[in-house]
Amino acid sequence: MSKRLKKARELLECDKKYTVNESLNILSLYKAQCAAKFNETVDIVVKLGIDTKHSDQMVRSTALMPSGLGKEIKVALITSENELELAENCGADTVGSSDFIEEIKGGALHFDIYAATQSIMPKVAMLGKILGPKGLMPNPKLGTVANIKEVKSMIERLKSGQVAYKAEKEGIIHAGIGKLDFEKDALSKNIASFFESVLSAKPKAAQGTYVRYACLSTSQGISIPLDLNSVLR
Repeated sequence: MSKRLKKARELLECDKKYTVNESLNILSLYKAQCAAKFNETVDIVVKLGIDTKHSDQMVRSTALMPSGLGKEIKVALITSENELELAENCGADTVGSSDFIEEIKGGALHFDIYAATQSIMPKVAMLGKILGPKGLMPNPKLGTVANIKEVKSMIERLKSGQVAYKAEKEGIIHAGIGKLDFEKDALSKNIASFFESVLSAKPKAAQGTYVRYACLSTSQGISIPLDLNSVLR
């Protein structure tokens, strides 16, 4: 373990779980004393009491980050030919149709989020094998598909800061919720919004304790166990 990480570990007490406010204070100390040389992403990891072998216990949703994500979000919109003119001023970084689909099939993936209008989805379906594994496939459940009248508000929401999450095999979800240089209040708001979304996404079939463990971490830093009583109100 590097000297930097050893120093970071000294900020934590063995077996203690921290409130959100305490965790953010530790992140402030970490930033001042032993952070990496770049502006690290602050991540949140949550272990859920679900069995992902059962489709009715799968958790997949999005959470709006009211404080943003600390970076410019580049959004591409795929729409039908007859809606191109209507979608032109929607706020997306690029708007395309069939020709854009062909570019994606050729491996041109230059955007953080790919969104689509409902009218083009039958054609977008062929991109599943390309965009799906990268988590970029437009999906109504993730708020990345809308009718043409709602496209502008969808793009505004996506660019303001929205994270998508999906339970992995062991029932673990994770997402980046901001940057280390964020003010504590900004990170606190994003954390609260993330947990609000997770609780709203609880499957009816889930049994027992739903949220079992959570922690905050940074790209190259320590993992801070959260006191769930401070986030599950």
